Amino acid sequence: MNTLTKTLAGVFLLLSPWFLVQVFILIAAPDEAFEEMPICSDSSSNCAHIGGGEYHRMDLTTVVLEGQSLEETTSLALEYIDDQGGDILFESESESEYFVHFVEHTPFWLFPDDVVLLITAEGDNSSKIELHSESRLGRGDLGVNPERLETFYEALTSD
Repeated sequence: MNTLTKTLAGVFLLLSPWFLVQVFILIAAPDEAFEEMPICSDSSSNCAHIGGGEYHRMDLTTVVLEGQSLEETTSLALEYIDDQGGDILFESESESEYFVHFVEHTPFWLFPDDVVLLITAEGDNSSKIELHSESRLGRGDLGVNPERLETFYEALTSD
């Protein structure tokens, strides 16, 4: 066996677990669009939620963004989704609300996490938000979903 063949065999052996995980993810966690806001079960440790009367694993409680219109909040949300490389699975918009379900992937293993946002107009120049993030696979998320919602919230409120 020459050096190149040995090197390629070594690279394949190193990458094979990653490829197997990717195949598993494709089979076990296919994309399914959410058309309404999900909620976290009380015992869930792979989910986080803020707003809509549900606060799961989140310390944030401010969901009304004073002085920030529906259009401004929607624009910031789309910028965040683009910056994170999110894949939009479902999107709905009316004069008074914007709803989006998108997928973010964890680094390296690329596990899919579903993120959902509902923005509702509150008067002429304010908006109310509801955020949800959950892992499709596993029983726990090592704090990824609450951290993601905090980052998303900061992106929506930093103008």
